[in-house]
Parts: sequence; C-alpha cells; structure tokens
Amino acid sequence: MHGHEWVSGTREPHYFGIRHLSPAGSYHLLALLQEVKPTALLIEGPSDAGALAAQLTSRGVVPPVAMLAYTEQLPVRTLLYPFADYSPEYQALQWAHRNGCEAQFIDLPTVVSLALSERRHAPTVAAVHAEPEKGDDEEEEAENALLVSPKPGLGTIQRDLYARIAEISGEPDYEAYWERYYEHNLEPGTYQRAIGHYSTEMRALTEKEELVLAPQESAYNEIRESYMRRKIHDAIAAGHLPEKIVVLSGAHHTSALGLQLPAMTDEELDKLPRVPAKMTLMPYSYYKLSSHSGYGAGNEAPAYFELLWQCMRQGELNKLPALYLSSVASQLRGQGTWRSTASVIEGVRLAEALASLHEGVQPTWRDLRDAATVLFGHGDFAIVAEALARIDIGTAIGSLPEGVSQTPVQDDLNRELKRLKLEKYKTLVAADLELDLRENRRVKSEEAAFIDLNRSVFLHRLSVLGIRFAHKRRIHQADATWAEHWVLQWSPEAEIETVESTLKGETIELAAAYVIHEELLACSDIAAAAKLIRQSCECGLPQIMGQATSTLQRLAVDAGNFGQIAMTVHELSVLLQYGSIRRIDTHALVPLLQQLFLRGALMLLEAAGCNDDAAAELVNAIHAMHSAAQEHYQEVDGQLWMKKLKELAARDDRNAKLSGYAFSIVLERNEAGEEECALEVSRRLSPGIPADLGAGWFEGLSMRNRYALLSRDYLWRQLDAYIQSLEAEPFKRSLVFLRRAFGTFEPREKAAIAEMMGDIWGAGAEEAGVVLQRPLNEDEKEQLDELNDYDFGDL
Repeated sequence: MHGHEWVSGTREPHYFGIRHLSPAGSYHLLALLQEVKPTALLIEGPSDAGALAAQLTSRGVVPPVAMLAYTEQLPVRTLLYPFADYSPEYQALQWAHRNGCEAQFIDLPTVVSLALSERRHAPTVAAVHAEPEKGDDEEEEAENALLVSPKPGLGTIQRDLYARIAEISGEPDYEAYWERYYEHNLEPGTYQRAIGHYSTEMRALTEKEELVLAPQESAYNEIRESYMRRKIHDAIAAGHLPEKIVVLSGAHHTSALGLQLPAMTDEELDKLPRVPAKMTLMPYSYYKLSSHSGYGAGNEAPAYFELLWQCMRQGELNKLPALYLSSVASQLRGQGTWRSTASVIEGVRLAEALASLHEGVQPTWRDLRDAATVLFGHGDFAIVAEALARIDIGTAIGSLPEGVSQTPVQDDLNRELKRLKLEKYKTLVAADLELDLRENRRVKSEEAAFIDLNRSVFLHRLSVLGIRFAHKRRIHQADATWAEHWVLQWSPEAEIETVESTLKGETIELAAAYVIHEELLACSDIAAAAKLIRQSCECGLPQIMGQATSTLQRLAVDAGNFGQIAMTVHELSVLLQYGSIRRIDTHALVPLLQQLFLRGALMLLEAAGCNDDAAAELVNAIHAMHSAAQEHYQEVDGQLWMKKLKELAARDDRNAKLSGYAFSIVLERNEAGEEECALEVSRRLSPGIPADLGAGWFEGLSMRNRYALLSRDYLWRQLDAYIQSLEAEPFKRSLVFLRRAFGTFEPREKAAIAEMMGDIWGAGAEEAGVVLQRPLNEDEKEQLDELNDYDFGDL
C-alpha cells in the first residue's frame, strides 16, 4: 500500500523515506508519484523557503545548487540545503512543477533553525518537548527542558553500527553496503519498504543512546518532527485527501511523522526561539557535496552517482561499468598514461566478477575502483588516483540564471564578472591571470584600455572582503608596479562569503569601503594606517583613502617606534611609485613621507642599541628606509640618511649586526674607499674582539651586495686572520654567526669564496676547490660531532 494505511478510520499520507543524494531514492520516488498522482507533495526542508523552492524549478537552473539561510546580524551564521540533479527533493520539486502539484517544504523555518542551532552548540540547550496530555507543571517542565551539558559519543555509536553492518554483509565499508543493497535495487516498491524497515530498526537501536549522549540533538529532532506533523495536518485541513499527499523526508524521521502522533500546538510554536534571517540561492559544487569537503550529508563520489542516475533514467544500468571505466581510461590518456580498450573490457569483467562474489548483479563504485586500480594502475593506486578523483568527484559547479533570487552583493559580483570578462574563471579549476595595469593605447574605448586595472581593483576588493576567489602572487621583476599575477579559483565557500558580505553593503564596492572604514576606526598605529591607505588605493576608493591618510597624520604626531615608522615609509613609498598607474592622486602623501622619513633617520642610532632578536626586524626597517631614500631622492633627505648610516657603521656601542649592515650600505654607495674599508674590517675583526661581536658584524656586512664583498680580497684576508686568532671556545661561538651569514650565500658564491681562500692560503684556487668537494674523513666527522654536542648557551 506504498506506506499509507488505515488509522482510526482515516487513511494516512504516503510516507517516503530517503537518504539524501540517493539516485535510487529519486528513481523510486518518481515511480510512486506517477502512480499516486498526489495533489500535495510535502518535503523535508525549511518551510519559509517556498519562493526559493519555486525558483529551483526555473529554466536555466543547473544543479548542483543550494539554498543558503543566514542571520541578518553579525557574526553571520548560516545553514545550507544543497541539491544535486539526482537529489530526491529536487526531483520531487521538478515533478510537482511539471504536473501542477502543490509542493511545500515542511521543516522548521530557518529563523527557528538558526536560533536552535546556536543553542545546540552552546554548553546547555533549552528545547521544546511535545508530549500529549500532561499536567500544567509537567507540561511546562517538558516545554523548557532539556537543560543539560553536551556529551560526546553518539557519532561513535553510529559509526560502530555502520562498521558492524558492513562487516556482516562482507562489504569493505558501509557505503559499499548501501549502494549494493539500496541503490542497485530497482524492483518497484522494494526501496521504500526496505529503507522504511531499515530506518525504523536503526532509530530503535540509537534512540536511547541519543537521549543520553546527545540530548540536544534528540530534542531538536523531536521539535522538527512535531512541527512537520503540524504541517501535514495543515495540508489535510486545507482540503488535500490524505491518500493524495506524499510526504518526503529523511528516512530517520519517517516513522515519527504518522498522524497518530501529536502535532506541535500554537503555544509550543510561539515558544520557539527565533533570529532575524534571510535566504538566497547559490551555485554549489560536486566537490563540496563530496564527503572530502566535510559536508556530512554528502557522498564520496557525486559525479559517479550522477552517472548512476543517468543510467537509471535511461533503463541502462548495465552500461554503467563500461561508461565509468572508459571515462577513467580517457582521463589517464589525457594525462599521458595510455590504457587500451582491451584494458577497459577486462576491467568491466573484473568488476562484474567482484560483484558476483558478493552475490550482487551490478558492480558497486568500490568494485569499479578496485578494477581500475588493478587493470589501469597495475595494482598501484597512485597511478589512477587523479583520474579517479576527476571521474568520482568531478569539477562541476552549478549555475543560476539572471532573475533567480540572490542577494544584492551576489548580483553585483556576477555583473562585475561579466563586465570584466572574468566569468570563465568562475570554476573549481585554478587558473592564472596576468594583469598589466598600464593603459592599453591600442584599443579605442576607455573601458577596454583599463580593463586590467579595473580587474585589479575588483580582485583587491574581494580580498578585503575575505572572499576567497583570487589569490595574489608576488612579482619578482624590477618594474612590478604595473604587473600583477593572480590565481583565480571559485568555490562554494566563496559564494557563502559573498552572501555574508551583504551585511556590509549592497555592492562589492560599498562592502569593501565598509570593511576598511571599520578597520580605520580601530586603527592605533601608523604602520596599520599606511596599509589601509594602500588597500584603499588598490580598491579604487579615494574617499576612504583620504580618511586613512587623515588617520595616519593624526597617529604620526605621537609615533616613536623606528620599525613602525620605517614600514610606514615603505608603504607610502610604494604608493607614490604606482599611484599614477592606478590613476589616484597621491600628492598629499609626499609631505607625510618627508616628515616620517626625517623622523626615522633621526631615530636610527637610538633604535640600533638593541639585542640580536630585535636586530632581525630592524634590518628590514633599515632596508625599507634606504629603498625609500633611493626611490624618492628628490623628496626625502638622502644626505641626512647616509650620514646616520655612517655614524651607525662607526659606532661600537650599537648592535654589531646592525653596524655591519649599515657599513654594507656605505660600501654599496661607494661612500668608503679601500683604505677606509680595510681599516674598519681590521678594527672589527681584530684579535681580542669577542666572537659574537666580530662574527655578528660580519653577518650584518654579508647581508647586502655580495659582489662588493667578493671583489675585496683584503676583507677575506682579515676575516681569515681573525678566525685563526680565536681560541677554541670563542671559535665555536663564532660559528653560530658565520654559519648564519654563509647560509644565505648561493652555491656559486660559496665556490668563489673557496677559490679566494685557496689563493690566500697558498694552496691555489683549483686545489682548494678539490679539497672542499671531497668527502669528510673520520677526524673531520668527529670534530663535527663534537660541535653538535657543544652548548652554545643563549645564542
């Protein structure tokens, strides 16, 4: 009787339990609908999504797609309801649309689900518990309990049950068991009866444990089922005959939806918590549907199950093994691994033989993968892994036509992708995009002339919003101010992040401006303010850039940290370099750069009186200041900066590494002759100078302009004499600094040093190279082992 029976003289609706994303569930559901021809189709899903449900059947909707519910206030909380083409819920909506049947979602509204979801994940939970005919005190107690702490363990019990089922059935895992006994069973009526019996038994086995180990989940399910029973009663009250109603739900809930059980009352409904929320549709992907992404209701091979669904609909399930394995072979060929048609034929035979061992008529996905591994990979899974992933999971991403419900930011993003000709990059496959921000004078329209610049602005706005569509890579060429390299890859996560941005503004531009403005309000140091100026520039937001500049000017009055000032100078310097390319006026930044540069130069000596840990950061700060001095020599006081560098290079009471680094810049700028250089090297590396000071100074010296170092043999003679003068203990301490210094040298530079030292030692460059290339002898190995055991203290 297809799930309906007499209850107190009244016929019940047809209850159809399914596993989400089940092709067989869709197949048997459509057969039932054709037989019953219901006037009402009630589907487990958010009851406030009626308008979206209707739009799911619109022309141009290409699954996979999802309904997304989200709270209207920050922090954004979301609930997802994804559909593949073979989802029973999606096929039910399509059938109702084609046959003029009323279709409704009957689960809790999202405003309630989101509120309950928050409580379910809190330390305690209050849940409405619907029980019939209790006293006032009992009823109130039931409605406001369960107030308990969450306990783990239910998931483990379910996994153990699934593992036991797979073991008893002789299958490698539960998924193989499910496919063989449910997805491949196409006999009329068998799926509905079998899954109904199975889910009833599973529910009985887990109900007691769920109440003890996961009372929040138990209470939540009871609330949902009580509400769904209410919606079934509403459909009957609206004039639909029970026998003309089909109720589609997850199999776990089916046995709890009968009319003999109490429905949620108005009073109970009013007591449910609510949060302001909205809903939208969004494209989804097969990767996200797969269990590899963590979506619990998914399956491991959505593209494979789509192929299974297509074969079912065409009545050609027996062709599935050949179609699957030939697709894998085609993928392998595309990757350069040739596999013959004969291998495909043998693979089909092997898969069918594996199925027969389990008394199955049709090979399962596991059987087909095993056959592919043996026949195509010759037993090595690594050979076929990538091909199998593409055939099993796929790279499909759904799409929605214009006019289908989306948030304003989603609509704006899609318009921008179309305007900037970036639509082809909205795929799951990563693609590179090279941008040239300069004006293209070979085209006629202004839009075409600056399309790459406009693309850059758009992608930077997405980055500010945290929408993970584009990742910017560093450009290493000298004139990188006009070049950008992006890697674009779309994902459902990016779609969700786009929806969340709706709360920040109705367009990508407004939302990005909101984010930067909020960061400005919380900004407390000049380096952060300078980065926000740069972000505003990159996002094409001149008004926000002006606000950020005002914030920087205000904070600069009290700025007293050399590192922050130097990094701010660097940010302003970069902005001035590419401001014209981005068509933004940066003249107002010049006085600010001059002011901060002057302050940084005057603070250099004091800041250099630091320990080695702080010196590592200050090296980057000095480099930033010096780069700005070179790039903007007409705007900043470069002579003052060089004077301060010389003073630091000559000081013995400052950090030795920083003094060495400052002296390397002096050498680089030809501000010190050979005699002066030799004198400084002799002074810094003379016998008696502590190892941490002498070797630390050389480490700083070696961090710039290796050519200048390699061309001054007197420096290496002095270093050699200094090392030879050290006693055993100071020598070992010097190794820490020397190894750090030489660790950054390239192999060719190390070879040049070896040849130079060979000449200094009188062994000859060629002979020294041969000696250094030979394997270590036992004595040398023993000496290295001694160094490994040496206590270097706090170095």
